[in-house]
Amino acid sequence: TANTSSNLDNSATIEAMEDNPEGGCHIYRNGYYKTAISVVEGILEVNIIQMMGIQMTESQGENSLVDFVVTCQGSLPTDVCTVVSDPTCQVSKSVVCDPITVTDECLLTIRRAFEEPGTYCINITLGDDTSQALASALISVNGGEST
Repeated sequence: TANTSSNLDNSATIEAMEDNPEGGCHIYRNGYYKTAISVVEGILEVNIIQMMGIQMTESQGENSLVDFVVTCQGSLPTDVCTVVSDPTCQVSKSVVCDPITVTDECLLTIRRAFEEPGTYCINITLGDDTSQALASALISVNGGEST
């Protein structure tokens, strides 16, 4: 049981009882503890506001590049993870995580490569030390162009 004491130092009195199954007796412990709780806002919302295919020349390689413009609300993220899955969002094809530095406003561009044309489910997760938020989208990649 826990009883709050009348002290002004925000301490609480704790009385704990433990069973000792071997000896059939009880152990009583009494004492005080003190702690501080910090409430943080966290990352509240993530939105993919634009997806743009990057035009590539043949000499730049075969992978199609897509830029995702992402915004968020709440605290500023420190890392971003992108999961590329099949169109049903059930089978992961790749996972890429990167640390990021966002100052002042949460608006960032994430560039990802796609090895072959097709339809993909994209999950973009922004995170910090205390929270994570996710946005998802379906994208069709057609040899350097995306829709």
